[in-house]
Amino acid sequence: MLRITEPLSTERLLLRPFTSEDVEDVWAYQRRPVVARYMRWEPRDRRQSQEAVDQMAGEVQLAEEGDCLSLAVVSPDHGKVIGQVELVWLGEEDRQGEIGCVFNPDYQGKGLATEAASAALRLGFDELGLHRIIGRCHAGNSASARLMERMGMRREAHFIDTGIFKGAWREDYVYAMLRHEWRARRAGA
Repeated sequence: MLRITEPLSTERLLLRPFTSEDVEDVWAYQRRPVVARYMRWEPRDRRQSQEAVDQMAGEVQLAEEGDCLSLAVVSPDHGKVIGQVELVWLGEEDRQGEIGCVFNPDYQGKGLATEAASAALRLGFDELGLHRIIGRCHAGNSASARLMERMGMRREAHFIDTGIFKGAWREDYVYAMLRHEWRARRAGA
């Protein structure tokens, strides 16, 4: 079991559980069409963002298969939530997980998403003992694909016409990393 009760520090960020007070910061990016473009949701109004924050505020532990851990990514410089990372426990017996993240575009291009998502990988591999962690993105989302590649994940699949997504056929990339690859990458850093 993995439960987060205290903020986690990276070099430039704090990752912590969401609280209901985070809604304004989250709405600042969830309402933007550029953020919603590759998400399964459309740009959100404040009420929808409040509902999303309320749900994420309850996602503080990985106790069993299927659980999702959602963490607010906070810039210590100004205390604002600039994004979110998630770690999902896909399979207990085969020790599988999945990561995902969403960031405010105002903070992209600075390596912050890489730093936050790498912290989620560390939680999955080092704290939960996962064997394999995947990440998925829409094939058109080159920023997410590059993020996973920067973290050392390899593209394992390119699925074509997986379903109708916002009026068009969707293509998806699936990336993955194994625990021994994570350890080798960290040892070489």
